[in-house]
Amino acid sequence: MIRPLPLSSLATLVLLLAAPAAAQTIPTRAPADATRAVAADPAAAPADAGSDARFAVHGQATLVVQATPGFASPYTGANSLTPRQAKETADVTLYAGVRLWRGAELWTNPEIDQGFGLSNTLGVAGFPSAEAYKVGRRAPYVRLQRTFLRQTIDLGGARERVAGVANQVAGWRTADRLVLTIGKFGVGDVFDTNSYAHDPRVDFLNWSAVDAGSFDYAADAWGYSTGVTAEAYRGAWTLRLGAFNLSKVPNGEMLEPGFGQYQLDAELEHRHRIGGRPGALRVTLFRNRGRFGRFDDALALAARSGEPVDTAAVRARRTRAGISVNAEQTLTDTLGVFARAGLADGQVEPYDFTDIDRTAQAGLALRGAGWRRGDDTLGAVVIVNGISRAHQRYLDAGGLGVLVGDGRLPHPGAEYIGETYYRLAATRGFDLSLDYQHVAHPGYNRDRGPAEIFAVRLHEAF
Repeated sequence: MIRPLPLSSLATLVLLLAAPAAAQTIPTRAPADATRAVAADPAAAPADAGSDARFAVHGQATLVVQATPGFASPYTGANSLTPRQAKETADVTLYAGVRLWRGAELWTNPEIDQGFGLSNTLGVAGFPSAEAYKVGRRAPYVRLQRTFLRQTIDLGGARERVAGVANQVAGWRTADRLVLTIGKFGVGDVFDTNSYAHDPRVDFLNWSAVDAGSFDYAADAWGYSTGVTAEAYRGAWTLRLGAFNLSKVPNGEMLEPGFGQYQLDAELEHRHRIGGRPGALRVTLFRNRGRFGRFDDALALAARSGEPVDTAAVRARRTRAGISVNAEQTLTDTLGVFARAGLADGQVEPYDFTDIDRTAQAGLALRGAGWRRGDDTLGAVVIVNGISRAHQRYLDAGGLGVLVGDGRLPHPGAEYIGETYYRLAATRGFDLSLDYQHVAHPGYNRDRGPAEIFAVRLHEAF
């Protein structure tokens, strides 16, 4: 249910929550928005991690202001990024959880949202703000983003203390375990996670930095779905399986109610140590099944009928699949590196995420201990996104994708993105980030750009 609130009320609430606080219950480095979190170093765990808590309440508030100056734009289409604009997004989330019985947690995440992404979240396949939903609103509104039940079944091994953070009740668990989750939550809460690039509220903002751009994960227009997952932890290995509802139509606000259109996910993770320092490697596969259109079919129909090219006119029951690899490695006490690469079927239209058929990224995150700012973080990433020849022909004929479509594409090219941010930990729980992105060939169009994008982000976790 969406319930409007006065704009002044949300702005006031965000600014109040973003004000520096004297004391907080969440460590500055704790994930701001995840379905699970564990203290990797027991000695560094919060004070509440040693007890089995019954109830937990946390929250967050994030304000992002993003702008782009002028850039080359000889022509535009319905889904183009336009120059000389500034937009803001704001959200406030409550994380309320209760331990029902041993190993079982019930969580709900009501959220207040407001604002727009640049060009109403259009124009770049690797869109520059993952805090911008595909649904923009001028007036704040309330939406229930997550409600899920998670059951953890201990199977033995070393005992681990679990930090009390957003969507995780403080307590204990064993290294070997089975974790079952059912309800409404994000595919990215469980799959394709990364310690350095996965949370736009505290690290990178770009869509194709926080997830593999080709991972067409099931989601409504806000990025959440209904489904079930199972995770089996055994030693250094984890196997994850999941089934989720797709939206009723591509990029839609409404989800399928009963897996009429669905996604199946699988992920294998291996955790390791190199030189005594932790790292992980994950391989993720997805398979979407629903009513999708093929680009060449849409082009052929338009040539016969004289109507505008549109994949909606040729949708039929089809499958679209993809695979991605995700790696992270701690190199020193202050430096970590990460990389992702992914590939998806480029003959069939993407459904719920964005217009990317292949992607690669590499980046680093550096803590500020070297300049006596131990809780600050400097991050940098380079990303290359691409699409198939059929996808290029479709856009050149005037077709529109999930996010991109300049009306024509006579000179296609890969989308090159560089992003860097500096996150200043002002006080415990509150941080200020400055972010810069360089986007060459936005929407795969060599005739447009490059676009320089600047952002300021305020974030408070409590």
